Amino acid sequence: ANQQALGDFPRAGTLVVHYAVDVSQLQGTATYTIDLATGAFIDDLNTPPVTGAGGFDGKTPWMREISGVSITQEGGDRVAVAVNEAYRNANLWWRADRGGAQVSYVGREQADTGQLDHLAVTPRGGARFDAWFDADSHRLLRTAEPQMFFKTQETYGDYRRFGKVLLAGTRTVDFGTGPSNIQKMKVTRVEQAPARAPSAYARPTAPARGGALVGGAVTDTVPFRLLNNHVYIEARVNGKGPYTFIVDTGGHTLLSPRLVKEVGLHSVGEAANSGAGDKTETTGYAHYDEIAIGKARLHDQVGFATNIYEPPIEGIQVDGMIGFEYFSRFAVRLDYGAHTMTTTDFAHFDAQAAGTAIPFKFYDHLPQVTGAIDGLPALFDVDSGSRSEIDVTAPFVVKHQLRDKYSRGVRAITGWGVGGPARGYVVRLPSLTFHGIRVDDVVAGLSESKAGSFSDPSYDGNVGGGFLKRFAVTFDYSHQVLYLRRLEPQPADAGRFDRSGMWINAANDAYEVKSVAANSPAAAAGLAEGDLITSLNGDPAVADHLSDARAMLRTLPAGTDVSVKFKRSTGSEQSTTLKLRDQI
Repeated sequence: ANQQALGDFPRAGTLVVHYAVDVSQLQGTATYTIDLATGAFIDDLNTPPVTGAGGFDGKTPWMREISGVSITQEGGDRVAVAVNEAYRNANLWWRADRGGAQVSYVGREQADTGQLDHLAVTPRGGARFDAWFDADSHRLLRTAEPQMFFKTQETYGDYRRFGKVLLAGTRTVDFGTGPSNIQKMKVTRVEQAPARAPSAYARPTAPARGGALVGGAVTDTVPFRLLNNHVYIEARVNGKGPYTFIVDTGGHTLLSPRLVKEVGLHSVGEAANSGAGDKTETTGYAHYDEIAIGKARLHDQVGFATNIYEPPIEGIQVDGMIGFEYFSRFAVRLDYGAHTMTTTDFAHFDAQAAGTAIPFKFYDHLPQVTGAIDGLPALFDVDSGSRSEIDVTAPFVVKHQLRDKYSRGVRAITGWGVGGPARGYVVRLPSLTFHGIRVDDVVAGLSESKAGSFSDPSYDGNVGGGFLKRFAVTFDYSHQVLYLRRLEPQPADAGRFDRSGMWINAANDAYEVKSVAANSPAAAAGLAEGDLITSLNGDPAVADHLSDARAMLRTLPAGTDVSVKFKRSTGSEQSTTLKLRDQI
């Protein structure tokens, strides 16, 4: 009935649909190029200053992200999502065998627009998506499918003819992250052309621009501070600074509102940005001329203007972030033993002393590797911006009943980033295998998240700085390989978890208690959420020493008495003794 409703819709050749686009308070254009026989596609978005593209040649999906770098997308759910889009592009459900898909009729449903016929469709090589057709006209009105940790819905309306082709004149894509991220498209022009070769839909291979080492250097090393298992370096933006930037393989170029104002950048647009927490942050887009880190330069690019870490979370002012845009232009070694970051031109990178080579696939902009959680096969995202050793995603926890398997643990805040605090049940894993490299006695957060990246069923664990700091880690994004070289001796707090039972953030001349675990040493000492610790183990509470204070509560032996002076809301200072105890 749907095929009949669209009349003589072409079954072969190339269809190019041009759209006017409105998204994140930005306006521009989009061009969708589709092979009508196979569904291969290129989706090209241009909403200045933001541009991007994605495509699928029938075998390998790819994306071109905001800074112009094109990478394959073979991790997580990326292949399945591309297969689904190609299936719909080619209307493979019209075929007698439904294009090899499993198709079931869910039922007839009432909607504001009338009655809808609801189908569940699982293409061969794809994943289930749902489709709703108008019960009278039989035109497709809506599709829905999970993509990463987003609940994506697409609606179609204003069907009309463009030449000989009957198409929806409007399309709306809602990622479920708020009104600002809804992408609204209106058809402006449609072209038909002969079929193109499959190679026309393959990933562009032009080298990435926008990054270089200056002064004739081919490699450069700068020191970094390791705070809360995060790597911080100094950077200058458009010649101003220095500013403190976090180095995050799981992130993008982020610029804080303070930096944007001081440097004189102009932020435009408004979008919602999600992370490990359940909430979102508001993001704009700002063009910069140059970010300088030692002799390395990122230039003439667009960064995301957004809050990163408020000073209470890290104890310091965090002004920016370097992430995918940096790692995609240089080979980068984070030596957690020497506390140095070495940046090398890809053409001169020598892996001889880098350690064990581990291939990875890209899941969006994150490296993803194979491994195992206590013998259970798993996929890991590698995220230097996470402070944890590993956070196990909520779907993997439920699937393998890990809460029952590891009953000794504590429910606690496991991190704090974009989206606020991330909570989980913290346990000790007998082992974690990272593509053949085994590490014993690993601290793991068993996520309880209902939203955010830890609710994503397309990967199983997020490996962070707490695990990576056992190694010198080298990332070669150009060949999709990372290298691990074990450090000897291992860091003193590797495999250690907080022995106090509380999470503290910095406050004015104090550490604020943000949570207290039930039946923990902190609870036994009478400490409560909202208390302001003014002295810890005889040392005054200083924001810049927050990371040291957290590390002390991990590394002092169980049974140690720690003196605490604190204030309640009444303002009177009190004293107590915190007897540290292993909680996992």
